[in-house]
Amino acid sequence: EECEVLVVGPGLSRAYETKQVVLDLVAAANRPMVLDADGLNALEGTPEHLRKATAPMVVTPHIGEMARLTSRSTEAVKFDALACAREFAAAHEVVVVLKQARTVVASPQGKMFICPLGNAGMATAGSGDVLTGMIGGLLAQGLAPLRAAVCAVYLHALAGDMCARAEGERGVLATKILNLVPAAFRAVEQGC
Repeated sequence: EECEVLVVGPGLSRAYETKQVVLDLVAAANRPMVLDADGLNALEGTPEHLRKATAPMVVTPHIGEMARLTSRSTEAVKFDALACAREFAAAHEVVVVLKQARTVVASPQGKMFICPLGNAGMATAGSGDVLTGMIGGLLAQGLAPLRAAVCAVYLHALAGDMCARAEGERGVLATKILNLVPAAFRAVEQGC
């Protein structure tokens, strides 16, 4: 009850009991929620459980997770990522952050955003967890789910690009992205 936002998924397992907890939490939560990683895997084959949510929801699948959620092949999701994100957002009344080379954000009302930033080095373990935490943090500060998702995606990608410039794409690590998030905020605030 003391939480303002729920971030569910990073660090969970795919155990049956975990799946049941996630499904119960989605239905019962009265706070905005960001669902990622094993939180999304708990919905594999049954994404209709998302419609039971009464609080705002942001889901952050990568291509493989979206393929599992929609029972499509990864190739089909990659081929038409925009339509896939838009359809899923509308069908399940959630904001979708489809993580890929150019991350897509889709609203249930059909608004679409494509992030122009980011680099291949960001496809590293933990990078998505950083993004998920950023979305949760912005939600906790009062941003609406779509705005929180769009802002977090942009700032995360900017921090990743700053890291790649400093370290090279092979040097991009989730902790380094995280450490550059304040610099990304400053750059945006200063209009750079």
